[in-house]
Amino acid sequence: MILVTGISGSLGGLVYRGLSTLDDLTVAAGSRSGDDTATRRIDFDDPATLAAGLRGVDVLVMISAGYAEDDVVLARHGAAVDAAAAAGVPHVIYTSLAGSGDLMTIALPHRWTEKRLAAAPFEVTVLRNGLYAEVPVGLAVAGAAASAESGVFAAPFGTGRISVVAREDLAEVAVRVAAETERDLAAGRRSRHAGKVYELEGVTAIGGSDIAEILSRSVARPVNYLPISLAEMRNILQGTGLEPYQCTHTLSLFANLGAGLLEASGTDLRDLLPTAPRDVRALITGAVRAGGYQSVSVGTTH
Repeated sequence: MILVTGISGSLGGLVYRGLSTLDDLTVAAGSRSGDDTATRRIDFDDPATLAAGLRGVDVLVMISAGYAEDDVVLARHGAAVDAAAAAGVPHVIYTSLAGSGDLMTIALPHRWTEKRLAAAPFEVTVLRNGLYAEVPVGLAVAGAAASAESGVFAAPFGTGRISVVAREDLAEVAVRVAAETERDLAAGRRSRHAGKVYELEGVTAIGGSDIAEILSRSVARPVNYLPISLAEMRNILQGTGLEPYQCTHTLSLFANLGAGLLEASGTDLRDLLPTAPRDVRALITGAVRAGGYQSVSVGTTH
């Protein structure tokens, strides 16, 4: 049986739904809000829930449990690794962070967790997920109204570019790896993915000028990219209601981006997907137009 944790989140939900379409597999859902009927209660903040939740699991798809300060994330992941070992789970698949993000603040809990998993008594596959396309998508959508008014897209990209990937592509890879691992184990053999670390960087890199170009087509007027400083971005973030750790991680992302460190040099993504990766530029364009900033006539704003 395969268990997917964090199914109430976007990535976990996609992976669970994808696996559930495969008739030859038994798949269970795990969530901190589970009631142990349709969804198993898997709460990394309450390790007592994990022993029962992991009972009978052959393949654990461990979706990283961020959205907290690092010490909380380390405690969560450590509890999950210990519980999987105690329950005798044969194989764990972990969703980590791509290598291009090594110097970002969010990398620390991922690399720590990879180290803990490597020392565990079960087989491991690490899916080093690239940065989600939601980063430039969100910036484009948030900036569309102002860009339509001013003709300027302001963001702290510097001259850097960020390699991003659609979350759906990452989910498809996780589904494939989990399904093939379960089938291998059922056939009495070691998974073909055991001991593998897959770099799932995006195949498309997006910069500030790229977003400005997309906005130009979507808001029906020329839009120019204006780099802003990290200090200016910090001031903007302080008025958004984000938690302090979220501001730290966001600024770290932009610092790495501006330094030119977030453009991937290679990826395993194409080898693990059944078709070509989704078009990130099309995703950004679609998101902006879905927000009402569609080319209607020159000079029209919404």
